[in-house]
Amino acid sequence: MDILAIVGSLRDASMNRKLAEAAKREIASLDPTATFTILDWADVPLFNEDIERPAPSAVQRVREQVLAADGIWFFTPEYNHYFPGTLKNLLDWLSRPVDAQQGQVLDRKPCAISGVSAGGSGTAVAQDHLVTLVSLLNMNVMNKPRLTIPFGFSKMKDGALELGDSLPYLQRQAEAFLAFIS
Repeated sequence: MDILAIVGSLRDASMNRKLAEAAKREIASLDPTATFTILDWADVPLFNEDIERPAPSAVQRVREQVLAADGIWFFTPEYNHYFPGTLKNLLDWLSRPVDAQQGQVLDRKPCAISGVSAGGSGTAVAQDHLVTLVSLLNMNVMNKPRLTIPFGFSKMKDGALELGDSLPYLQRQAEAFLAFIS
């Protein structure tokens, strides 16, 4: 089973990237044969129909990785009660048909959503907006359980995200996502 993680923040040291790395460890402990890859997509350009065909090489690479994955796990921050514009841009590219024979690569793809934020919502509002969009794109959304971790900076210790009482929730979501994909 191949899981592709899409982290909504492009920052290398983002809390959501650290949460994705923790999820990778949980998936490995639950199913040692599963792969969990964090998508590298910082080079995807802003969507522009003038450069849509042929798609830029970065977009082609990302589409291939999404298509090959058995499931997509989003890790989104919350910026002003919304998911980041960079993530919306990526989803705009992925929502476009590849060509006349192949539609968009997200169609019917199972997905899970998690997030950690500095504020008190724990990314719940951003996640709801993301669910609206990926549902429109016909992704198969695992609505329960979702993981929202508020006040993320309080869980940062020496550059590491220490989940503490949130860890059992991540473990449950990882287990549920493996079952959901199956």
